[in-house]
Amino acid sequence: MGSPTYMGNVSWQFKKFADATSKPWFTQAWKDKLFAGFTNSASMNGDKGSTLTYLFTLAMQHSGIWVSQGILPSSSKAAERNDLNYLGSYSGAMAQSPSDAGASEMLAGDLNTARAFGQRVAEVAARFK
Repeated sequence: MGSPTYMGNVSWQFKKFADATSKPWFTQAWKDKLFAGFTNSASMNGDKGSTLTYLFTLAMQHSGIWVSQGILPSSSKAAERNDLNYLGSYSGAMAQSPSDAGASEMLAGDLNTARAFGQRVAEVAARFK
């Protein structure tokens, strides 16, 4: 699941989707399904953790299994903005892009972090086949 972080949480469009999942919730249709989350905001922090927590909570309400980021953050003095997981998330993929930037202007580090996260989700899913 993914949503931009807007005003410290998921966008209203995602919230509308989440609210519409009450029928699968009631029947436990998504029980034991894999879930993972990602988000982007314009500022370095932008309360992206709140968005990932919302996504995690929704997955848990559906009795899902959450896939974490699975990589350590780049947090040494030598770390650079284009390093893998520079934003330091454990619960899902985070990215940052200026509000006036287009998709083609995303930083390579954030794109590589997203690719690594996608690979992890695919590997975990393969274990559950």
